[in-house]
Amino acid sequence: MSLEFLLTSIIVVLLPGTGVLYTLAIGLGKGWRASILAALGCTLGIIPAIIASVAGLAALLHTSALAFQVIKYLGVAYLFYMAWCVLRDGGGMEISEKTTPMSAGKVVFNGFFLNILNPKLSLFFLAFLPQFVPVNTVNPTATMLGLAAVFMLLTFVVFIGYGAFAAAARHYVVSKPGVMLWLKRGFAGAFGLLGLRLALSER
Repeated sequence: MSLEFLLTSIIVVLLPGTGVLYTLAIGLGKGWRASILAALGCTLGIIPAIIASVAGLAALLHTSALAFQVIKYLGVAYLFYMAWCVLRDGGGMEISEKTTPMSAGKVVFNGFFLNILNPKLSLFFLAFLPQFVPVNTVNPTATMLGLAAVFMLLTFVVFIGYGAFAAAARHYVVSKPGVMLWLKRGFAGAFGLLGLRLALSER
């Protein structure tokens, strides 16, 4: 494993996306423990993309317009659903002083589902992992799986950091209704924009 791989992976993981946004929202709305579950769900959601890439299934998404479009629009619909969950009163992702009950399974599942319904994740691994596999590698599949495991570990650690930051800011946020309102709108708008961006994307 090269230093270039580690640095590139850290930069990619740190970039704000649906997983980061979801973990921050859960951390603010539900607290520290729930944010760890959100980070776990988002990390587990990488597994299908890794399997698809290693098995060559991502190539199907790249060549089949229909397969790509179906998964893409399912992802778009789910992002819009998450935006609605943030905005609606009493929703599972509501940011408020009263913590609305949300099961651990649901927190993990939402994070998992967000990444599954992102076809670009599989294409990213298809293009990303092979670049760091030496040409003379005896077992390239095992090497790619090892690199993917490191990427997942980095994702989990970084997302826990995002969640910890959000949970630490929770008391400040919920004690100021104006800040809370704008945060809700901001998160909902961000989910909506990410959905729109995915809808308008080609490949």
